[in-house]
Amino acid sequence: MKLPALWLACALASGVALARLGAPAPGPLLVAAAVSFLLGLVLLTRDLRLPAWIVALLAWGLLGVAAAQLEPLARPPQHVLHQLHSPDSVLAAALDEPLRWQGTLRSDPVRLPWGVRYEVELASVELKGRREPVAGGLRIHYYLEPETEQPIALPDVRAGDRIEALVRARPIRNFGNPGAFDARTYFDRIGIHLNATLRSPELLQRLESPSPSIAHRFARLRGALLERVEMIFPDQPHQAAAARAILFGDRSFVDHELAEAFQRTSTYHVLVLSGLHVAALALLVWWVGRKLRLGLPAITWLTLAALGFFVALVEDRPPIERAALMAALVVLARLLFRQIELLNTIGVAALLLLLAQPSSLADSSFQLSFLATGMIGALGRPWIEQTSAPYRRALRELSDVTRDHVHPPRAAQFRLDLRALAAWLAPRLPRRLGSRTDRLLALPCHFAFWLWELLLISTAIQAGMLGLMAEYFHRISLTGPLVNVPASLLAGLALPVGYLALALGALWGGLGAIVYPACRWVLSALVSLVEWCARWPGASYRIPNPPDWVLLGFFAALVLVAVAARVRSRAWQWAAAVPLVVLAVLLLTHPFPPQLTAGALEATVLDVGQGDAIFVATPEGRTLLVDAGGAFAPRRGGYRTAPDTGEQIVSPYLWSRGLKRLDAVALTHAHQDHMDGLYAILDNFAVGELWIGRAVEQPAFGALLAHAAARRVPVVVRRRGEIFTWGGATVFVLWPESVDPAPTASNNDSLVLRLEHGRHAFLLCGDIERNVEQELVQRGDPLAADLLKVPHHGSRTSANREFVAAVRPQVAVLSLGANNPFGHPHTEVLHTLSTPTLQLFRTDRHGAVSVFSDGVTLHTHSFWPAPAVR
Repeated sequence: MKLPALWLACALASGVALARLGAPAPGPLLVAAAVSFLLGLVLLTRDLRLPAWIVALLAWGLLGVAAAQLEPLARPPQHVLHQLHSPDSVLAAALDEPLRWQGTLRSDPVRLPWGVRYEVELASVELKGRREPVAGGLRIHYYLEPETEQPIALPDVRAGDRIEALVRARPIRNFGNPGAFDARTYFDRIGIHLNATLRSPELLQRLESPSPSIAHRFARLRGALLERVEMIFPDQPHQAAAARAILFGDRSFVDHELAEAFQRTSTYHVLVLSGLHVAALALLVWWVGRKLRLGLPAITWLTLAALGFFVALVEDRPPIERAALMAALVVLARLLFRQIELLNTIGVAALLLLLAQPSSLADSSFQLSFLATGMIGALGRPWIEQTSAPYRRALRELSDVTRDHVHPPRAAQFRLDLRALAAWLAPRLPRRLGSRTDRLLALPCHFAFWLWELLLISTAIQAGMLGLMAEYFHRISLTGPLVNVPASLLAGLALPVGYLALALGALWGGLGAIVYPACRWVLSALVSLVEWCARWPGASYRIPNPPDWVLLGFFAALVLVAVAARVRSRAWQWAAAVPLVVLAVLLLTHPFPPQLTAGALEATVLDVGQGDAIFVATPEGRTLLVDAGGAFAPRRGGYRTAPDTGEQIVSPYLWSRGLKRLDAVALTHAHQDHMDGLYAILDNFAVGELWIGRAVEQPAFGALLAHAAARRVPVVVRRRGEIFTWGGATVFVLWPESVDPAPTASNNDSLVLRLEHGRHAFLLCGDIERNVEQELVQRGDPLAADLLKVPHHGSRTSANREFVAAVRPQVAVLSLGANNPFGHPHTEVLHTLSTPTLQLFRTDRHGAVSVFSDGVTLHTHSFWPAPAVR
């Protein structure tokens, strides 16, 4: 069988994927796998190869199911995740208070634009006066004071030190919305299970400084080199951020503007340590070894040592480990004088990695890494072999006519044409150059073929990753194949130049200063290129999640094209390309209607933490987003210290519903927890109108209106008394009364909307407080509604008894953040809403809450199937 390792890896991956659907205990599976292996060997000894391979694939599939079942059992019993999920866990109950955690620093404290980050390998925690063993990872952030932006007497700790921290630690929490990023699984893969904020530097103390291990020595070296990066780029923050990312995998300093530029040009992968960086390093070491005339074994071991050093030094470990493993397999294959089949190498690497960590199969980084490398082997190399490779080989020994017959006819004719051109040029050039015309002509040809092959590889990678880019990142970059060639070259060049500058600077500052300008030039060229191309009109656009059948069909068509490329039949290749092109067009355009319930009025209150975001769909399919959440955490020099709710929470939900357009977006009032996410919404979707209530004379509100104007979104001012039919529903604007600009934003200026369809109505109240509630009740406004979005997140100042009695809701939803510092919801509000006929939902416990009405019946469901509070 051709490509045996690839087939086995596919069987193992299929088993891992099937385990997610449920599987028996791992013991019987391992026995079945062992029996299948033995049966395969028996069939092979009898020369029954096809049945033997079928049984072997079955064995590897069973092994994949068993490995996936065994992986969670590898954690020690004292691991923090085991303790938190235990029904009688003392630790889970104690997390509401600050605890004394002890452990070992994994790395040097990382200086961030807004503070310092510590990562601790936990050893114990103090519970009720006793120290209990615990395992897992704790990430601690200390935020600088916004006024000074300078740390005050930070503890002098290094990687390997044992420390104690008094902090309130919280488990990693996912947002409970369809399409939400699985942050808990992501942080689990990098060994982080708890998050905490250090309130004061005095609350973190060093207990002892034992002799550091090899891993801690590398961590200290990384910390020292990261500080030196700032010396090379003192006044170039974007170049320094790119250098930190490319050299060490530290993207903490990549601000929103720079990240957006790399994403728009589909070059963000150069900031993520991956195969590009490993390939650049391996090729450099291999080239140096050849120039030093070292033997193949010496070059091989030197390359492996360089790869090992690189993996130990960098921060972003999982992707670089995958790439280094594949590179090591290729280098070892060269040492053993074996023909290198890239797809087989990929298969061996996948087998090893999936056996070690089966859950990585669901990791988008894992999928993208292997897909990109697979596209090089499945499409890039065959395309090169069928186009430029024969002509590139024809350039060897160009003047030797006896070699013409070993080349294909067209390549042989190419040699004849070049020699004829050389003969014509020779007498017309100076004597010294005339004798070397064949070499002079070969040089530009080599360069042209090299560029062509880079473009083919870039096109193969971009085409192959189109489906996953649409699924995970919702972005299509039209400039990606073009920009990736120079960007990858510059990033590959930045790696050796950057490490050379850091090494020489560490030996002697004056020596490093000689190379610093070259390092600055390379990084400046990379950043300038990407930022310039990102400004091109139409460089990229956002799309919703593709339907599953389109995604599966696209990858099936991709496999057909890869098979046809190996057959080398033009007819087969064109036949296979047709379905691929059709499905690619479907991915690029997404001509599918959004997933809405026909004839129903829907309101979905999203889980955005401490804020509001409500998606509304009308019976005739019109869509409205009321607010988009936002974080209270301040920006520091363009860096966010909290998620962008519009980009990272609300937009993924809307994309999961297949939405590309919103008929209207409403801002209830200009507070950060309602308004901040709207910038991303205006960027990512075609918005028909922006509804506002009372304007405010504040820069943040003016900036949002300017952002809408720049995208040609008309602004519609809504005020009390408006009643209009919109998409089959009747909309009542109950507040605000005045639309005259106010000096500052106020909860009591919130836009209050009541949407009515048939027998049912939904009341969306923003953050109005008691005095406005009383005003609405006293005026006799139509407040009766089956759904009440509880005002102001359940604050004590809202949802008074008279107001709730006037609304008489069947369903009430509290939109609030888990463990928020404001004490929401207040006990008085919970008591008011605790009636036998009322279903109470909380986004911090239930996730997104959806309410549907067809005008006659009402039904609800939540993202997390916790029972509604009654």
